[in-house]
Amino acid sequence: MSAQHPPSAGHTVAETAPLALEVRDLLTRFVTKRVALTAVDGISIAVRRGRIMALVGESGSGKSVTGLSIMGLIDPPGQIAGGEVRVGGQRFDVTDDRQMRRLRGNRLAMIFQDPMMTLNPVLRISRQMTEAITTHHPEVTRAEARARAHSALALVGIPSPRERLDNFPHQLSGGMRQRVAIATALLNNPEVIIADEPTTALDVTIQSQILYEVERVCETHGTAFVWITHDLSVVANLAHDVTVMYAGRIVETGPVRDVLENPLHPYTRGLIDSVPDIDIRKGKLIPIAGMTPQLADLPQGCKFAPRCPLRVPECAAEPPLVTRADGRAVRCVRPLDTEPPR
Repeated sequence: MSAQHPPSAGHTVAETAPLALEVRDLLTRFVTKRVALTAVDGISIAVRRGRIMALVGESGSGKSVTGLSIMGLIDPPGQIAGGEVRVGGQRFDVTDDRQMRRLRGNRLAMIFQDPMMTLNPVLRISRQMTEAITTHHPEVTRAEARARAHSALALVGIPSPRERLDNFPHQLSGGMRQRVAIATALLNNPEVIIADEPTTALDVTIQSQILYEVERVCETHGTAFVWITHDLSVVANLAHDVTVMYAGRIVETGPVRDVLENPLHPYTRGLIDSVPDIDIRKGKLIPIAGMTPQLADLPQGCKFAPRCPLRVPECAAEPPLVTRADGRAVRCVRPLDTEPPR
């Protein structure tokens, strides 16, 4: 599957829908006695209701830490050192665990790559799902909660959902467990769901089915998704917007179709060129030279410059993230649509 073919339905969702999630200047560090390492450096994103924003980059780019930071799930020695998160226009303090516990699983939910990070192996699915409801809504009876859990399982395409409620997680396949995790995230009709590579370990058929269910949830309930992934083929067929991260910073943002057809940052271009294409006549893959830098050894100036085939002397200074007239943003002293240096 090529990343060159963005979804035909990518722009059917109104781009003027209310903002479901706003993250401003998010800063996350890992602090020890010897050093403070910045893993998320001033990230700002916004996702509208009913839209899917993909957060992409190589391993080590900071995308998963960004997702956990938004959820307030950073453990020591990590600490959220700055920024704010707004859900439905309401500001939340991600460093206030008591406040975030009321938010998580209710208005803001997360789906992990490994569903067993969500599911308790010794509890039946019914108990786990009903407790996810009654914890936030104690006025809901057990019978009502079970009925909602049944409906959520049916929504994500689980066959015989009534019987599955009485199963333990080990009695389900990997794909079924991931569907249960998605259904659990949907129980309280959250405004925002952060999904951290939830289909990476699944086969292509199951992955396709889950992506279809995610699209349906967005359209039906107006749920906003932040889809964290390194797979641009998934991004091309699922997301409406994309944010590209490198070394803890945003290097490019924009609508999926625009970014994949006309990338502005050399790193984005490299990610696209390294995606396998079903048409083998297009030649071999073009990998990005070098490795993602370690947080303890970040280069000066542009963090991508040591790997960039188009670097110029101006790259010795850190470029700002510049928002253009068309709404796209790029962090590069010489974006790809400008005239190359003589």
